[in-house]
Amino acid sequence: QVQLVESGGGLVQPGGSLRLSCIASGISAVLRMGWYRQAPGKERELVAAITGGGSTYYADFVKGRFTISRDNTKNTVYLQMNSLSPEDTAIYYCLIEELRGAVPRTYWGQGTQVTASS
Repeated sequence: QVQLVESGGGLVQPGGSLRLSCIASGISAVLRMGWYRQAPGKERELVAAITGGGSTYYADFVKGRFTISRDNTKNTVYLQMNSLSPEDTAIYYCLIEELRGAVPRTYWGQGTQVTASS
């Protein structure tokens, strides 16, 4: 059974920082870990992703502000968010893609609320 537990969201002032964590259990071979976000009335969008080899990808709207990282020994992925703005307010979801039985599978965390507001 795959379980993803997210934490680290909260309410911050614009310009503030938060670090999100996602701890995964029950996974086998990880293909990719990532963070998505979804604001009310908006489509869920990719924020950042990291491969098992450490290659990272960022959406244009977070480049230079957010950093994705991982700890493979703990099956944990992080998202360091700096210079937060109200436009970053959303529910952030952790994603893990794994290979199980030679079949790619996708799992989502429960989501954590991030609010940047003055």
